Amino acid sequence: QVQLVESRGGLVQTGGSLRLSCAASGRTFSMYTMGWFRQAPGKEREFVAAITWGGNTNYADSVKGRFTISRDNAKNTVYLQMNSLKPEDTAVYYCSLDLLGGGRVVERIDYWGQGTQVTVSS
Repeated sequence: QVQLVESRGGLVQTGGSLRLSCAASGRTFSMYTMGWFRQAPGKEREFVAAITWGGNTNYADSVKGRFTISRDNAKNTVYLQMNSLKPEDTAVYYCSLDLLGGGRVVERIDYWGQGTQVTVSS
């Protein structure tokens, strides 16, 4: 089994920044994609960003230019730097691990973190 442990989110004002991290432990795998999804109240869980083992990144259009995903393979850790935050970024953010795919499809995610709340005040 793999455990994904996320850092605490928080409350930030519009235009502010926040950095999330997620560490994978347990069985470790090479060549996997890690990423982030989010879920706002009353909405479906949606893709935010993903990064392959080799460092290729993918972003949702809504966060391009504002969010940056990165990873430290030696530490099995993925980061999400969120800048220029907006109230519509308010959601529970989930770390994800996709063993075989590109990390964009909810149904294909193999492991999830417990989720961390990010709230952006207007």
